[in-house]
Amino acid sequence: MGRKNSKKKKDIKAKPSRSSDRMLKGKLDVTRSGMGFVTVEGMDADIMVRPADFNTALHGDTVRVAIKEMRSAGRRMQGIVREVIQRKRTEFIGHLEMNKGFGFFVAEMDKPMPDIFIPVHNMNGAADRDRVVVRITEWEQNGKRPVGEVVSVLDAENSNDAAMKEILLENGFPLQFSDEALEVAARIPDTISAEEIKARKDIRDIFTITIDPADAKDFDDAISFRKLKNGNYELGVHIADVSHYLEPETPLDKEAYGKATSVYLPDRVNPMLPEHISNVLCSLRPNEDKLTFSAIFQISPKAEIKQYWLGKTVIHSDHRFTYEEVQAIIEEKAGLYAEEVLILNDLAQKFRKKRFNNGAINFSSQEVRFKLDEKGDPVGIMIKESKEAHQLVEEYMLLANRTVAENISKLKFNNKSLPFPYRTHDDPDEEKLVPFAAFAKKFGHKFDTSSPDKIAESFNQLLKDVHGKPEQHVLEQLGIRTMAKAKYTIENVGHYGLGFEHYCHFTSPIRRYPDVMVHRILFDVLTNKVQPDKKLEEKCKHCSERERAAMESERAANKYKQVQYMKNYLGDEFEGVISGVASFGFWVETVEHKCEGLVSINSLLEYDEFRHVESDYCLVGQRSGKKFRMGDKVWIKVVAANLTKRQLDYEWVVTAAVPEEQPVKEKAKRKK
Repeated sequence: MGRKNSKKKKDIKAKPSRSSDRMLKGKLDVTRSGMGFVTVEGMDADIMVRPADFNTALHGDTVRVAIKEMRSAGRRMQGIVREVIQRKRTEFIGHLEMNKGFGFFVAEMDKPMPDIFIPVHNMNGAADRDRVVVRITEWEQNGKRPVGEVVSVLDAENSNDAAMKEILLENGFPLQFSDEALEVAARIPDTISAEEIKARKDIRDIFTITIDPADAKDFDDAISFRKLKNGNYELGVHIADVSHYLEPETPLDKEAYGKATSVYLPDRVNPMLPEHISNVLCSLRPNEDKLTFSAIFQISPKAEIKQYWLGKTVIHSDHRFTYEEVQAIIEEKAGLYAEEVLILNDLAQKFRKKRFNNGAINFSSQEVRFKLDEKGDPVGIMIKESKEAHQLVEEYMLLANRTVAENISKLKFNNKSLPFPYRTHDDPDEEKLVPFAAFAKKFGHKFDTSSPDKIAESFNQLLKDVHGKPEQHVLEQLGIRTMAKAKYTIENVGHYGLGFEHYCHFTSPIRRYPDVMVHRILFDVLTNKVQPDKKLEEKCKHCSERERAAMESERAANKYKQVQYMKNYLGDEFEGVISGVASFGFWVETVEHKCEGLVSINSLLEYDEFRHVESDYCLVGQRSGKKFRMGDKVWIKVVAANLTKRQLDYEWVVTAAVPEEQPVKEKAKRKK
């Protein structure tokens, strides 16, 4: 089946030398009191840094720190920041305090930082007390005070816009590209030269389509299709050739690498690349010649790969489909290019079936989207489910990603594997798996943990068995939590969740920097110009960290929208499902809106004293024996909605008896 077992490495405890010249690299965490602590990978204790020793470092910065005082009985190790290696952020939201000829910017943060000096020529039209976005441009020579410029003045009436911008900034995503990066982008020619077309495989005459969400503008993948005389099909996966336009080490490339990913919030996209590149130059728009990097397969009607080709191409998309349009063709078996779409779907479903037979885990997922008005305020909830149209695109992207990784994995350079940014997913965490298996057993589901293969089989059987049952949601959510997190690394341990020995990201270079790195290495391989990158693992770690920051931004923005939406329902009661349990209370997700809030354990004290039983994912009443367990249905009342903290507070409604004769809507929601 091709699943690899990876050996867990023991953490090596780094021991700093006694020499104060020893430099250590780590991340600075500044507490609310202003004290700093540098966390160094591999060390079992952090290094305390006093504010006077920050040397221009701010919260979240990656720094080089020297040991000033070794750890001794009852005393922490102390250090001094010698160098700021990488800023987490250089832009901040706050307000201006004007003086004659200059101003000071005071950041709105829960972490202390110095005020930023703003010279009058850097005000950009801002006035006293304005709420603004400011970028640090330099530090005064003595390093005591940062100097900055006003990037934009925020609309006092639009709190949503400021909130979304702050979420991006606090996770280290700049709101704008620098003038230098935009200048590089502006110099890229819009036209494709005849010489460039001649150097590529020309497939403009082959039937090609794109399939994307209705509101998408950056079409970074296309699929071509034709029948062959031997009865097989030729299927091409064509990806926007971003690496052709994005030259290494330019200011534009450096900023794209710094972000490493586009960030998708409910009402906006913070793009990795400027719009002209992502939505025009590289977007595979219909009826336009476009430069692509392709994986072209010859496939039998039984979905067997007979051969493949990798290389640079030029394409011409015949039509732009939305997912909804393709789904309608699949369901009705009629419509524009119906024959081609139905064959593509049939092959995709065969690939999908083989993948699950070979050990891929079939976690279903629902995506919650907000309907927004013109101000960006949420006015409704939409549940987006994966249908065959989505699976059609997904299977061909997986096929291309896997094929590129397999191709590179065979190569050697100086008798060693060629460094390459694989996308890996390790085996499940044994510590999390044991209590999960015991919990699943309480619902009558057996779980074989004897090997990675058996674990995958058990997961798929369990997911099949629980479908439509009350425990489905809780077991799916807990199952996902037992999984390791996928990451980028040059250590190819395979992808457990997909059941692939080799996997990488090749298909989304407009929005993911690892895909750009993959394109560059693959092109070097195809043109025999391989020069291994000694810093590739460091780049992989950076991209993984940025991906996590983007996910955190998306979670925070969705939470903000949930709170914004539920403010309309203060005092109302809803049916919900317990989605998490902790010693301080339990979380409930409303059935109607999928909005999660916390029922504090303090709010339950009038009924009983509850203790947390971790192994059973529940709270248990000491006197009554009443249980609040993950997956249980409960009724709650919305009691608070704090936008600043992005927090919803619920209270448990003791009795939820609703007479059967009441309308269905009254069962879902009750107003006091």
